[in-house]
Amino acid sequence: MSTSTGRLLRVDLSSRRVAIEEIPPTIQSSFVGGRGYGIAYLFSELEPGIEPLSADNKLIFVTGALGGSSAIGFGRWIAMTKSPLTGALARAVCGGNLAAYIKFAGCDMIIVQGRSDSPVYLLIKDDGVEIADAEDLWGLDTQQTQNAISLLHGRAQTACIGPAGENLVRYATITHGTRTASRCGVGTVMGSKKLKAIAFQVKAKRLTPFDPNRFRERVAYHRDILKAHKRVVKMHTFGTTFLAEMTREMGILPVMNFQAGDMEGIEGIFTNAYATMRVGTHGCFNCITRCGQVHEVKEGVYKGAKSEGPEYETIWAFGSQVGNSLAAATVKADYLCDRLGLDTISTGNTIGFAMELYQNGILTKQDCDGMELKWGNHEVMIELIKKIASREGIGKILGEGTKRAAEHIGKGAEDYAVHVKGLELPAYEPRAAKLHGLSMATSNIGASHMYGYARQEISGKADPRPVDRFADAGNGDIAAYNQIDKAAEETAILCNFADSGMTRQLLGELLSYGAGFSELLDEKVLRTLGERIVCLERCFNVREGFSRKDDTLPRRMTSVPLGNAGPATGEMVRNLDALLDEYYNALGYTHDGVPSREKIRELGLEFLVKKKC
Repeated sequence: MSTSTGRLLRVDLSSRRVAIEEIPPTIQSSFVGGRGYGIAYLFSELEPGIEPLSADNKLIFVTGALGGSSAIGFGRWIAMTKSPLTGALARAVCGGNLAAYIKFAGCDMIIVQGRSDSPVYLLIKDDGVEIADAEDLWGLDTQQTQNAISLLHGRAQTACIGPAGENLVRYATITHGTRTASRCGVGTVMGSKKLKAIAFQVKAKRLTPFDPNRFRERVAYHRDILKAHKRVVKMHTFGTTFLAEMTREMGILPVMNFQAGDMEGIEGIFTNAYATMRVGTHGCFNCITRCGQVHEVKEGVYKGAKSEGPEYETIWAFGSQVGNSLAAATVKADYLCDRLGLDTISTGNTIGFAMELYQNGILTKQDCDGMELKWGNHEVMIELIKKIASREGIGKILGEGTKRAAEHIGKGAEDYAVHVKGLELPAYEPRAAKLHGLSMATSNIGASHMYGYARQEISGKADPRPVDRFADAGNGDIAAYNQIDKAAEETAILCNFADSGMTRQLLGELLSYGAGFSELLDEKVLRTLGERIVCLERCFNVREGFSRKDDTLPRRMTSVPLGNAGPATGEMVRNLDALLDEYYNALGYTHDGVPSREKIRELGLEFLVKKKC
């Protein structure tokens, strides 16, 4: 079996029909795999203006062109759909073993459409696909669900939703093992289809690369780089826990709903606090980094809480974002979110938003079910997580996300909602890292740090050139550059923690020798591939009514100087318009952020974008 199968599995839950389809050669050559396939099918098959939680929406599980192969760091998969949180494109990335088993089942992707009348799960076996009754699984948490399926069918690789997805919390996740496809509400769409899980009971298979000898040599070359790389050693030892201390020193770590960059007792959520609770590591398919850190609370009110995490984003979400400095509480919060199926970034951001509303008298104790939403009150934080997942009391409103919750609450609450396009900001303060801020503002899925991660700011990367992270102009083209690179990588779905030493040349060689895309040996062709994906994603959003007006940041970032943030104190995003112009110019978009006809033609997208996008 090749590393790229050229086939997809289509499941219609309304008609209960399943079918294997060939992926057209034009799609294969234009988009290669992974995220490219996802946007090509979503753009082609979704009618503009559909309701994300209707039967008309489609949910795509897609692997990369190197998924399931011996290449290191490509064991990831992406869930793509139209987001119920933003109304824009949704993309959520997850690790574990699932990508390999989708490939072992003979497919590059799975498209789920329609809606079941009652809870079901998919059982994918070597000899066929079954749509099975899931009434007894509905209501179980993510670990209970996976355990129950394994009891029924033997050891299985499963992706499922928890109670949050069933209750249509708009930022519900899809969980596989202890990893999650977290952002944009992909689990919410799965819940709206009454699909509890997808389980694979297939045999592992050896994939045969297009050019086995050259592929094997390039994989070994990358493995040797990774084994000796300091970043890999650091990730294996600490995961991403060390980032909280590093970003705080830079003034990038948001505190109390992005009000400041530091707080008293913040050392309580630094690396040393988690090192004392570390009990193991965890890795994805064919990964040598094993960045997953398993933590267990050994004393105190949260004794016994255990999770594969929290990683940096979750440490922030349930730490400084809510004024909490007790590391044990972040482990408990991570455990609950993973079990209930909640995106930790959106959950923590939303709770911090509610706490600031409480601080300013916009929410009262009565509004909050008798709870005092004071900064640092981790017991209330834990209770809010449960209420959000069950849509109980104040959790019913907060389960809508900050944008919709603010609109419901009124009283000026919109000024405290920290989101882009409805997707809550992650743990990077845009006023202290303005390239990150621009990338989040322009990201086609909303506020994602991973849509075009700006290593130029965080680790001093000089490709394509060094940047000044406080500059108010001059870096718009770098945001475009980063987004294009990430899109190209995500045709193979390369993990951000396993890309040390990965060059565009090496990526092109792996895609050529592994999946047979020999044209990608030319770096310019690889860059064009990434740009094609970003452009079509932009066309998807334009078709849904998004434009320059939506490529923005919260008012706080553009009008209030950042306080108590070390070297970033006093900074704000002073000239977003200039940065947007630079970004659009670099990509060949109009002043309104719409891809020009010339750019669409240049990227070979006319066969899909037949009308103005």
